[in-house]
Amino acid sequence: MNWRQTTFALPAVIALLSAIGLLSALLGDGLWDALAWLGLGLPALLGTWPLLRK
Repeated sequence: MNWRQTTFALPAVIALLSAIGLLSALLGDGLWDALAWLGLGLPALLGTWPLLRK
């Protein structure tokens, strides 16, 4: 596997989840709110995961 693929894979996933969360927060209520919570909560959890492991 190419080093660029492994280096940018997790940041790309975090960016995609954040974009989905932000767009769904703007689109509506109900199910959209749940998708926004997931889309913005998972990147926050992934970003703090190394801190939580210690």
